Amino acid sequence: MSKQIYITKADKDKLLELIDKARDKEIRSLQNLKDLEAEIKRAEVIHYEDLPENIIGMNSSVVLVVDGVEEEMTLVYPEEADVRKNKISVLSPIGTAILGYSEGSTFEWKVPSGTVQIYVKKVNR
Repeated sequence: MSKQIYITKADKDKLLELIDKARDKEIRSLQNLKDLEAEIKRAEVIHYEDLPENIIGMNSSVVLVVDGVEEEMTLVYPEEADVRKNKISVLSPIGTAILGYSEGSTFEWKVPSGTVQIYVKKVNR
């Protein structure tokens, strides 16, 4: 069974709109859109003020350990993504994977190169 994830109503609405627009543009990774949509559908929707500080939401800065390698990044919408500044798009495989998870979570996620083990070490909102 998958671990419970959380998302704010505002993020859910904006992300579902983003998915619809991306499908219209035939974005390169249809599978990633499906994965993001599935994560949004299984997430518990809560008000922003009720979202615990240790939950990854949009614009959260996180420290992850991905297959044993520590990485710092900020989860952003696609138009704000910039890998040089460690800002990753929610439409990227890792971006989709971490949305809604809490600090201390460990889980596996499929990426283009295979499956990775992800540990959420730290979350800052």
